[in-house]
Amino acid sequence: MIADDRLEEIARLKLDDAAATERLGADLAMILRAGDVVALCGDLGAGKSTLARAAIRHLAGDPSLEVPSPTYTLVQAYETTPKVAHFDLYRIGGDDELDELGFDEIVEAGVALVEWPQNAPRVMAEASLVVSLEMAASGGRVAVLTGRGATAERARRSLAIRTFLAEAGLAEAERRRFFGDASTRRYETVHTGTTEPLILMDAPHQADGPPVRDGLPYSRIAHLAEDVVPFVAVADALAGAGFAAPAIHRADLERGLLLIEHLGEGTLLDDAGRPVAERYEAAVLCLADLHETDWPAELPVAGGAVYTVPAFDPGAMAIEVDLLPDWYLPRARGRAATPEERATFAGIWSDLFAELRAAETNLVLRDFHSPNVIWRPRETGRRRIGLIDFQDAVIGPSAYDVAALAQDARVDVPEALEMRLREAYVARRREGDPGFDADGFERAYAIMAAQRASKVLGIFVRLLERDGKPQYLRHIPRIKTYLGRTLGHPSLAALKALYAAWGVLDDEAS
Repeated sequence: MIADDRLEEIARLKLDDAAATERLGADLAMILRAGDVVALCGDLGAGKSTLARAAIRHLAGDPSLEVPSPTYTLVQAYETTPKVAHFDLYRIGGDDELDELGFDEIVEAGVALVEWPQNAPRVMAEASLVVSLEMAASGGRVAVLTGRGATAERARRSLAIRTFLAEAGLAEAERRRFFGDASTRRYETVHTGTTEPLILMDAPHQADGPPVRDGLPYSRIAHLAEDVVPFVAVADALAGAGFAAPAIHRADLERGLLLIEHLGEGTLLDDAGRPVAERYEAAVLCLADLHETDWPAELPVAGGAVYTVPAFDPGAMAIEVDLLPDWYLPRARGRAATPEERATFAGIWSDLFAELRAAETNLVLRDFHSPNVIWRPRETGRRRIGLIDFQDAVIGPSAYDVAALAQDARVDVPEALEMRLREAYVARRREGDPGFDADGFERAYAIMAAQRASKVLGIFVRLLERDGKPQYLRHIPRIKTYLGRTLGHPSLAALKALYAAWGVLDDEAS
């Protein structure tokens, strides 16, 4: 547990009053993770308890939480997320007493905020973040922050966000955690007290991963956004065409920070987490409107730049479906695919992708399902549907987004509702174009639904094994159910036979 890397300075901050100290405590709480040890140094009255109390209240989501000083109890634990324990080591005599306080067990499961850490040298040696507070001659306090490794980087990022908000005239705004998705992006809500809350998107530039094919990393081949430019470009285009995409209030493209409109908290689900058919139908009609719109492949970005929306080409589709033999198959079947099996798999998908050459293409948002769709009942028409996830948008088969919604990876969509959504989509498209090719749409829908399901099975296993996120495994039975429905389409006969031979849909393959 002892860190080998040295403490490095993060920032020196002037804290004019207790409110500024509390804001710093809350801003640091935003970045704390299990295993972090925060050493709070300073003389009596320097503000250590004020900062610790603000951090604990922020983690608890309760600004009025009673947080007594642990001067006499020595440690006080809180059931927050992550768990946090507040230590006061003023009266201990050395490292030996840490064991009696359960220090190691607490740090293993959560965060330790430690006042008077210098009385136990091991705490200072293991501290991932050190906040040294002292009274300033001009009034207020001075805080010197030092840290190690990832914790130091997270602290720098949190302070950069506070600077970004100050530049937007929101220096004193309250930040709250807004738990996001499986991606590397983070979100916060920003509360000013006078207006509706805003959303802070924290998406620093993602460095390319290792080459995986033809000298290129996965993100390049699959056309995944590496910064916030695609989000800004597509958001502006969608809003300009009358769709409910978030307005961009402020953007720092270089630092990967966006302050955007909060479209609301309504969902497509009822209180029990079940799909509401009318809301899903409104969403699919919104897609139909989107696919009747002519979207240029080149979209302007503020400052005169131009963003080119990539094509959802066979290379991108193929590397996504390869996630099934790469990740899902070894876990489900207990073995990797042989070279011969991989060649058969690749050949079948190559033929399917060739069938898509005749499919209608348009702007594809790419992750259009319940977590990324906002229900806005006070609006009308297409604006009842809020669009919030489109940074990975591509130009590809229109049917992809319909399949993503009608086979929602996070919610059980009954087969009858799936059919209703497809029929509603086709009917709306035919209203605008009587010659709309319904049979071609159904074929593209089947191929794209199977492609997405195959990819998602691999992603959910990868999230467990690579990223330590086991919660997505519970969705696998649902994805297999959807895939079983889809494989009945005649175009998928060869894929159905291969997946049957591999046992992809077997009950025990989860």
